Amino acid sequence: MNAGKTIFAQILDFLPYYEFNKCVKRYKGNYKVKNFTCLNQFIALAFAQLTYRESLRDIEACLWATRSKLYHIGIRGRVCRNTLAHANEQRDWQIYGDFAQVLIGIARNLYADDEFGVELKEMVYAFDSTTVDLCLELFPWAQFRKTKSAIKIHTLLDLRGNIPVFISITKGNVHDVTILDILTIEAGSYYILDRGYHDFARLHNIHSAQAFFITRAKTNTQTRRLYSFPVDKNSGVISDHIVVFANYYASKDYPDKLRRVRFYDKAADRRFVFLTNNFPLPADTIAKLFKCRWQIELFFKWIKQHLRIKAFYGNSENAVKTQIWIAVSVYVLVAIIKKRLKIEAGLYSILQVLSITLFEKIPLSQVLTDVNLQEKVDDFINQLKLFD
Repeated sequence: MNAGKTIFAQILDFLPYYEFNKCVKRYKGNYKVKNFTCLNQFIALAFAQLTYRESLRDIEACLWATRSKLYHIGIRGRVCRNTLAHANEQRDWQIYGDFAQVLIGIARNLYADDEFGVELKEMVYAFDSTTVDLCLELFPWAQFRKTKSAIKIHTLLDLRGNIPVFISITKGNVHDVTILDILTIEAGSYYILDRGYHDFARLHNIHSAQAFFITRAKTNTQTRRLYSFPVDKNSGVISDHIVVFANYYASKDYPDKLRRVRFYDKAADRRFVFLTNNFPLPADTIAKLFKCRWQIELFFKWIKQHLRIKAFYGNSENAVKTQIWIAVSVYVLVAIIKKRLKIEAGLYSILQVLSITLFEKIPLSQVLTDVNLQEKVDDFINQLKLFD
């Protein structure tokens, strides 16, 4: 890579500009725009994500201080906070949502052969949501309670590479389970769900789509045993049964048979009950797969700590969604760079290095390879526990 380019310019070289322009044209993002294009907006907000800028004024000041180095990355004039604020308010967030999906497709191909702790050829996804609290006075469109606003980020995470393949941003009062209605189910794939997604009609839709789900049973879930499989209790499996729902309404919503696996976690001294529509997998593999659901909790924790999605540069729904989708694009772009350059350091370490070297003229592979930083251990301590 050309050492005469800044680190920031080398990062942007990994962007598929042709696909970006297609997204812009799809929503007429540059209609009647003279200077500050959608690409300029994306670059400015990507810069804000990579350098942890706190406000529009902060972005403006930092970009002005480095104005002599911005020409070759496509920013020809001064980036004013009013111009950026207007772009965040007016330009359709779907431009950046669609472009993030393009990057996600690239990343998934790169991480398709990665291991995630369980040997399976099929795709394995974890589905959950996280809530971002907002100020009611500044974000009245996202009212959640009488005194607060909030949004939810519903995410389907590909456990190979921890790549978010589906994201829906809703108001905080939208129930998690309703998002299953707009989720595209892939036949043969595994969907790991927490107890918040206990809607048996929707779970049956996953079953009807010839996909598999794994979830925890609630304490009041009533089932009737039809058949018992032999188990090896040394593996932690207490029982493995074929069951049907005993409750009338539950059996009406889910009329087919289910598998109920009871598991004892010795480390936590707790018992857990899993429900799944997969019958061939060993019972202990069912427990291991559900343990992998913790990856999505780590993903939410990571993006909240290391990306700017808790403090927003605009108050409108469009501005909030624009910022979140560009944050996701930056996360996926860094994951693409990590894989293509075969960088051993974790994403946290890479972002820390990039935040202070963006305008250095050093080959990107060199600056990321020479710095041998380890991922923060604190972020992964809870991963050793089976369940929260």
